[in-house]
Amino acid sequence: MDIQFVAQIDASADVVAFPVRKGEAAKLGALLGAAAAQARFEGAAGAIAETAAIDGDQARRLLLVGIGDGTTHDLERGGAALTARLQTSGVTAVHVDFASAGQSDEDDVLAFAMGARLRDWRLDTYRTRLSDTARPSLKTIVIASPAGDLSARWGSYSAVADGVALTQTLVAEPPNILYPESFVERCQHLAELGVELEVLDERQMKALGMGALLGVAQGSTRPPRLLAMRWNGGTPGEAPVVFIGKGVTFDTGGISLKPGPGMDMMKWDMGGAGAVAGAMKAIAGRKAKANVVGVVGLVENMPDGNAMRPGDVVTTMSGQTVEVLNTDAEGRLVLCDAITWAQKAYNPKVIVDLATLTGAMVISLGHEYAGMFANDDELAAKLLEAGDASGNKLWRFPLSPAYDKLIDSPIADMKNIGPREGGSITAAQFLKRYVNEGVAWAHLDIAGMAWGDKDGPVWAKGATGYGVRLLDRYIADNHES
Repeated sequence: MDIQFVAQIDASADVVAFPVRKGEAAKLGALLGAAAAQARFEGAAGAIAETAAIDGDQARRLLLVGIGDGTTHDLERGGAALTARLQTSGVTAVHVDFASAGQSDEDDVLAFAMGARLRDWRLDTYRTRLSDTARPSLKTIVIASPAGDLSARWGSYSAVADGVALTQTLVAEPPNILYPESFVERCQHLAELGVELEVLDERQMKALGMGALLGVAQGSTRPPRLLAMRWNGGTPGEAPVVFIGKGVTFDTGGISLKPGPGMDMMKWDMGGAGAVAGAMKAIAGRKAKANVVGVVGLVENMPDGNAMRPGDVVTTMSGQTVEVLNTDAEGRLVLCDAITWAQKAYNPKVIVDLATLTGAMVISLGHEYAGMFANDDELAAKLLEAGDASGNKLWRFPLSPAYDKLIDSPIADMKNIGPREGGSITAAQFLKRYVNEGVAWAHLDIAGMAWGDKDGPVWAKGATGYGVRLLDRYIADNHES
């Protein structure tokens, strides 16, 4: 979608949208005011009312778009609602008149534009019988406001939207199309933005002793990969921030097989890796002044004759041993080796990992927040702030030695699963054992957030792109001068 910024509305535009704050519909004048009253439109964020007007021999389509209290999130929701309304309407261009929105500044206009752009993503690659009325038609949004041309500032917003779209595409792709090797291929274009890529294959990971990650992968015909994406935008030599993502491109549960109904959705068990890849695209795309590395462990968890068994003991890259009691608790096995490798390779000052790790997190928080665990209060506070600002919300959970005993094993250093209660916490306690002393670390369990069964504020039903804006905002607010 092409988004343009101008100082004045085009008088000849045949489709015009008017952003309206909550409670200000009465100020719209006779025609628009009547349309608002008939639709019971009061300016709530994301609400839309329509009417038509005849101007000479031209019929004009007029839309009222609610922007609520005018907060960033309300403005984004308004922009997204406009895209959703017109995306397949046959309309090719819409002009947005921010002069009717009352007091508005550059940030207001950019937030509205961001919502409109984010909501434009969809995946039609495999739809061969899409009717003309279901095909996207909206190509251009022209936003007129006193702020005038905002193209220079829009570039960084657009880069973040590109990162979100990459994540959504990776998460939405079917598992026969997206697997460890093809995930790596999908990220090759990041090199054009200046991102340095490094790929470890099965042989190299075996030589490094990544017995946990390789144990998960050994039941699949798809070979595993570890992908590192490095952006050197900060002070040369300064320790980077490292983001680590769980990339289980399809998760059957392995020998601990999941139930059949709903297993198809396990294509998005690589949502953490997808978020890291999208964040790296956003950060590099806007040329962030920070050193950031994204590391993703990529495997497919399948139940063949060579698959890891419940009861097996694996040796991780750190040297610690794990008794595998449930092969469906595989994400932590992938992450622990990725965490160890990242610390050896980059000596980071901060690590944030993201994973669709536990169903217990969905039971705890539903689909409103991702869970956060952290060994550092300052890091936790900064991530919470970034989550609130970006709309990728977080809720902090406890870490405590009291939970450690729940994953102690009688024959190995630890087992990979605890009891039913506190399942998300014991998973985080497991990962904590692989974080070096002095490294600030946070674990984000995004199991309830990577995919939506209904439309969200700025996304349609399906892949949400969760995590990209959170990580980008965290970097922007805390690691750029």
